Amino acid sequence: MLSSTSAPVVHNPLLRRAGPTRARPRPASFLSVRSASSSLTEKPPAIVEDRVGGPGAELRGSARFPAIRAAKRVVLVRHGQSTWNAEGRIQGSSDFAVLTKKGEAQAETSRQMLIDDSFDVCFTSPLARSKKTAEIIWGAREEDMIADTDLREIDLYSFQGLLKHEGKAKYGAAFRQWQVDAANFCIDDHYPVRELWQRASDCWTKILAHESRSVLVVAHNAVNQALVATAIGLGTEYFRILLQSNCGVSVLDFTPGAEGGSPFICLNRLNQTPGSPVAAGSSAGRKTSKRIILICHGVTESGAEVTFPSHSNEPLNMLGIIQSQKIAELLLDLKVSSIISSPRSTSIETAMAISKVQEAADCLGADCVPRYVEMKQMQELGCENVLQQSKKDAAPVPLLQPGWLNQHEDKVLTALWDQSGRAWQSLLDELSDETEPEKVVVAVGHPVAHIALMGHCLGLTKEWMGSFHLDTGSISVIDFPDGPAGRGVIRCINYTAHLGRWSIPITRPTLDDEDF
Repeated sequence: MLSSTSAPVVHNPLLRRAGPTRARPRPASFLSVRSASSSLTEKPPAIVEDRVGGPGAELRGSARFPAIRAAKRVVLVRHGQSTWNAEGRIQGSSDFAVLTKKGEAQAETSRQMLIDDSFDVCFTSPLARSKKTAEIIWGAREEDMIADTDLREIDLYSFQGLLKHEGKAKYGAAFRQWQVDAANFCIDDHYPVRELWQRASDCWTKILAHESRSVLVVAHNAVNQALVATAIGLGTEYFRILLQSNCGVSVLDFTPGAEGGSPFICLNRLNQTPGSPVAAGSSAGRKTSKRIILICHGVTESGAEVTFPSHSNEPLNMLGIIQSQKIAELLLDLKVSSIISSPRSTSIETAMAISKVQEAADCLGADCVPRYVEMKQMQELGCENVLQQSKKDAAPVPLLQPGWLNQHEDKVLTALWDQSGRAWQSLLDELSDETEPEKVVVAVGHPVAHIALMGHCLGLTKEWMGSFHLDTGSISVIDFPDGPAGRGVIRCINYTAHLGRWSIPITRPTLDDEDF
């Protein structure tokens, strides 16, 4: 077992709400395309007050991690369902729960997902539910498994072992604070979430110091949230905002920083689960009836191996058409209210594929009646015109690869950010329609536009855009358990498992740093 090493205390004073001096972006205007039920009237969304509810950020993060000599990919996995998960009992860092049969099956699915991937080492929590999950996933691999007590689940002290209704009855106001203001929740003279964030930072110090290129980490819900958040510089206010489901997989890429500095960190994907990311369920323990699904259009005729977006309005190539059909099939489990796409051909083709499958739901056995889907176009969901303003005609990093956005000039990033702010406001307005108590809005556009939309959802600034990555054909899901006026909960980012044999691998071969 690794012994704990000392690490600087990581505070996040920069994660304060953005100042009120910036004007709210004007919402984007829609171009109505068609409705399966009736013709549409063009209605620009109204401007509303700040509804994100999350802290803004004026800098790119304060956490300082040790320098690394080579690129490193870290794959985080939460343990499978445990007996206490099934009972609704508060686990914390207790070690009485074990995996259920369902939890073992989830771990086996994750093992199959990662079976062809190469890992140099596995770090795991020593708690039984996590250790068993790690053993199932690790299988016959001979590389080291390292149990680290800092990867245990959040310490919840007197809450541990209680059923949730028992916690509410026994602790009243304290339990309510745990539910609504976890970052400032205090019990037994401890602040569990603050302690967890410090512990996660200590874990990163040890993981990055290990001589490895590809690392598997198997741990728990809260600690994995903290690992993701501390890696990209987000504070305790983001607890329960970056969802971690049982056996959900998240991926972080670390590349060496300039002049031996702290590494550059990119969240490659979040919470790729063994099951469907759009299946019915809760977000951070709360039911949700409002949802935005971000769909990245499929691959175009020029393919993905280019360094700059094309000037032409290209159609999807054969792979892109397959991707759009796979997306439509996955979304058949949902009743989609409206589809809003970029006016580019790639996005329109993807949107049409989704719409056709939705409207055939009764024929396909997914619904007892036909579904009627409203379709619109939004200029701001495309970003090709803005990217063409860049003076970097021969970008060294291929299009849409991690780090690609960072090579563009500040004025280009500012234009992208402002444009996406208008799009985000319009999507919230679309979701706010009170005539539909349950509403799913699908937005189809360029991956860069969706990266910026997630930044706006999290209340960040344009400096964070390079901290996220999306692939063509991917799905990202944002739930609103408190409605569009509340904070969005990120259910998943860059989910690609629905693409089957064409899905993006979780890990990648060990390459030279320049290629990695």
